[in-house]
Amino acid sequence: MSTTRSPLDDWLPRIPLGAWTEAAVDWATRTLGPVFDTVSAVVEALVRPLEELLTGVPAVAVVLVLAGLGWWLRGWKFGLGSAVGLGLVAGMPYWEETMSTLAQVLVASVLALVLAIPLGVFIAENRRASAVARPVLDLMQTLPAFVYLIPAIFFFGIGTVPGVLATLVFSMPPGVRLTELGLRQVDREIVQAAESFGAPPWMVLLRTKLPLALPTIMTGVNQVIMLALSMVVIAGMVGAGGLGDVIMFALSQVEVGSGFEGGIAVVVLAVVLDRLTDSVGDRFPAARAQRLARQAA
Repeated sequence: MSTTRSPLDDWLPRIPLGAWTEAAVDWATRTLGPVFDTVSAVVEALVRPLEELLTGVPAVAVVLVLAGLGWWLRGWKFGLGSAVGLGLVAGMPYWEETMSTLAQVLVASVLALVLAIPLGVFIAENRRASAVARPVLDLMQTLPAFVYLIPAIFFFGIGTVPGVLATLVFSMPPGVRLTELGLRQVDREIVQAAESFGAPPWMVLLRTKLPLALPTIMTGVNQVIMLALSMVVIAGMVGAGGLGDVIMFALSQVEVGSGFEGGIAVVVLAVVLDRLTDSVGDRFPAARAQRLARQAA
């Protein structure tokens, strides 16, 4: 692509950022190949059995389990609504793709939370680390979702693994930020009361700060799962499978019917996961957490 240059442009230095990036990727591919192979094997070992379990169980059983969980957490109205919505998805020809998407979302979300929550705790307890992490998290949240697929393809090729890993990285920032926010919002007087009894820092963190911060942390869990679902659908561009493949194929072939069915399945899955995780957070209200913290102190 040709562009018109002005004389002033000749005074600007040329920064070969693209060449540097390609050199770094080539070096990482040659040097860290065994590491990438191990990561790929681990992700496959987590996703495949869960996917086979969800697709191997009759659809009615999965619908009843999720509807029963919704009934227990939110009441009979949501349980009935979940049964109707999931029953509609089960009646469409994309149930296996929906369960594949659910497996990828669950694995990516769990891995993201395993990394995000400890990192959030660390930067909440260390202001210098927080100052370093904040611009990195800002960058991660402002990058377009498609950008995450580029290094995933370079390092892991095409398939489920790059989709899950790109989803993991894309969905991490809210978990880190809300974990840090929850811990920083803990009432300082309660923390001082725990410290005055001679409790070591690790006990203050586990028995006082984390129970108080739990509602905010659960909000972060909810956001991680929602972002993971949105990214898994986009990951259909790299052959990750699931509903992403259905939607991408419908777009390429301009098939309105199959695209609408895939979109409805995504919406139903998003609503069920959102309400379920939100209800788990409601089971740990601030008042109950404060009471537990005072008892621990």
